Amino acid sequence: MLYEDNLTKQVEEIEALSAIYNDDLTVVDVTKRKYEIKITNGEESSKRKICLQVTLPEDYPKSSPPQYQIHAMWLSDDERRDIENSLADIFIENIGDSILFMWIEKIREFLQTSTNNTASAGASSINLETEESNGAQNDTPHNNEDETVPDTTDASLAAEVDNLEIEYDYTKYKAEDKTKVEEELKCPEILHGEFIHDRKSFFQAHCAPVNSVKEVQLVMDKLLENRKIAAATHNMQAYRICQEGKKNDLWYQDCKDDGEIHAGNRMLHLMEILEVKNVLVVVTRWYGGIHLGPDRFKHINNCTRDILDLGGYIKNKAEKKGPKSGKKSKKDS
Repeated sequence: MLYEDNLTKQVEEIEALSAIYNDDLTVVDVTKRKYEIKITNGEESSKRKICLQVTLPEDYPKSSPPQYQIHAMWLSDDERRDIENSLADIFIENIGDSILFMWIEKIREFLQTSTNNTASAGASSINLETEESNGAQNDTPHNNEDETVPDTTDASLAAEVDNLEIEYDYTKYKAEDKTKVEEELKCPEILHGEFIHDRKSFFQAHCAPVNSVKEVQLVMDKLLENRKIAAATHNMQAYRICQEGKKNDLWYQDCKDDGEIHAGNRMLHLMEILEVKNVLVVVTRWYGGIHLGPDRFKHINNCTRDILDLGGYIKNKAEKKGPKSGKKSKKDS
């Protein structure tokens, strides 16, 4: 049972990392659970990179850390030791949790610091040479003056989803309370992602800023007012809400599969890794009659990651690797 629990967490972690890092994460040996991640400082011009190769043991993440090798010929012994100590600290502080994302970003942080230090050293050298040159020039006199969507049934699906505009009927409330009610029940703005099509199935993500469970329900109600979304095979959802306190923050998070078993948990796990907060993500799937197997979870994760990226919820966006989507999106008015 413990082995199965660890294996499930490993599968979910690799799926989430694949959605985040795309082609930078490669499978070396799936039976041995061996993977390789190429890590850079996030700058296209940078020539320095580190390849982190990891093997996941049967008792990870419950009790053992991943086995790993660091491939970077340019690293000094001290630098390699610093990285190894940092990775060990992360494991000790997070025993029982999935830590690969934290390891990758710690190495990226090292690369960024290393690059900045190199640039600063180069700038200092240039400034010193400039000062010496100016000093030599000052010895000689000079003149101061020189200084939409394809539909499984008809072509209207894209137009109906993209032009989703639903008004709430407040007429049942007293006139004197109308302003207050409208303010309380105002639905957050919804961002719609592009569609992913695979073997007659369509996937689309939607996200909205939420600060309460009530707003989560408002967004769901508004989405389901659209007959195409309401008639979809699955409307999977996950949300994370953080209410800041004087001493400790209070977190509310939950997910729903809507018939697609484990999908909501995978979405929530990805959102936890990305450290997003105060946002609801809904992934809609229209099933086309052909089973997709594990590929359906890949599409669900990619939809989740892409809509969070489009919405600006992912921290240090410029540092995340992977191709940027050129897809357009439309917000509700």
